[in-house]
Amino acid sequence: MSKKNLSNLLIMVSVMLFIHAWAIADDRFTDNGDGTVTDHQLGLMWAKTDNQGDINWNQANLWVKYTFPDTIQTAYDNWRLPTLKELQSLYVSDKKYKGYETDCGQRVKIVPDIKLSCGWVWASETSAIQAFIFNFKRGYHYSDRMVHKKAYRALPVRDLK
Repeated sequence: MSKKNLSNLLIMVSVMLFIHAWAIADDRFTDNGDGTVTDHQLGLMWAKTDNQGDINWNQANLWVKYTFPDTIQTAYDNWRLPTLKELQSLYVSDKKYKGYETDCGQRVKIVPDIKLSCGWVWASETSAIQAFIFNFKRGYHYSDRMVHKKAYRALPVRDLK
């Protein structure tokens, strides 16, 4: 096989793999029609929206466990704050994806199936008086004091099992 034919074959295989991966990514989420979306890749169920306002970590933790379940049409249990790894899985790092502007004016690059009202989301991980936050504008995490709440949001998640 000539180098040109081999090169063309590799390009065709690469394109087919890319298209297949894109199709699988499109099938990652299913809108459940009740204010939640199922994440088939991670075996999770996410809220379609965050809590819609500034919230500190302790309030966020209570809101996802006790208040949020009453806001959706179907009764599910075991809601919790997501881990940093789970939040990072929602970040779209593709430079071509522009994301969308949130209610607080921040542009975020999160999967389009989930709508945030601001781009900073509390994670479940804590350290002493601090907790971690994921930034959906830039795709990184940092920690802040649990009592801070300006522009921070809660995004409920639950395990399907």
